[in-house]
Order: sequence, then structure tokens, then C-alpha cells
Amino acid sequence: METVKRAILNDRFCMETVGIELVAVRPGWAQTRLAVGPQHLNGLGIVQGGAIFTLADLALAAAANSHGSAAVSVNAGITYAKAVAKGVLYAEAVEESRGTRLGTYTVRVTDEADELVAMMQATVYRKKERLAELLERKEQPHPSDEAPRG
Repeated sequence: METVKRAILNDRFCMETVGIELVAVRPGWAQTRLAVGPQHLNGLGIVQGGAIFTLADLALAAAANSHGSAAVSVNAGITYAKAVAKGVLYAEAVEESRGTRLGTYTVRVTDEADELVAMMQATVYRKKERLAELLERKEQPHPSDEAPRG
């Protein structure tokens, strides 16, 4: 699980820009959390759908990659059930099926009262590479990162 946690923590957009936290991850399951702030609200004063989708998508990524194989989303659909303007949101991703190459997941987004805010259904593709291999490659300096010579 440490490799999955490292991969999720490397997602600077979700972690730093949006402010999502990884609460927990175990094989086929993950939970993320978002403390709603003014930066997450749309013009109507409610949480922007993209912020909710991103919260669910990060939980999906953690659950799908929890088996060690690198997995990427190939399809994700979300239904918004309730508008929210403040508080804390949680996304819980649950693995519904796991094949050699494809996996299906349900992600429930709830508020602090455990009321449904959104529901995501997603399919992931499991790559041949292990997650640890891809992370190791990503963490190696790229030749273009070197300072120009001359």
C-alpha cells in the first residue's frame, strides 16, 4: 500500500491545488476527503461538479492501483444527487469486479451526515507495468531537466 500512497501523494493537482486528502487505502477499496472551501464553489455558491468528480476520481485511482498493477481509468460517469455548499465531503471507492485487464468500481461521495452527494461508476484498464516500476521511472531525472549547456 505504500507504493499506492506514494503515487497518490505525487498527484500535485489533487493534493495541492484541489486540497484532497487520502484517508485510507486497502486492496480494492479507498477513501478520500475534501474540506470544502470558497475555492471549490461555483457561481451559484455550491461545490463545483469538477471538484466532486476529482474527489471521486482520486479515490478510484487509489482503489484501482491498490493491487500493485498500474491502472488507468478508461470510462467514468457520475450522477450528482445533492448540492453542497460547505462542510466535508468523502469519496469511498469499492471494487466491484477485477479481471486481468479490466476492473469496475463504484464510488460514493457523501457529506458529513453520510448523505449521498454523487455516485460514480468507472472502468479501469490494468497496464502490464507494475505501479512501482512506473513510479521509479517517473522519479528518475529526465535528460531535458538538465540545465542547458553552453
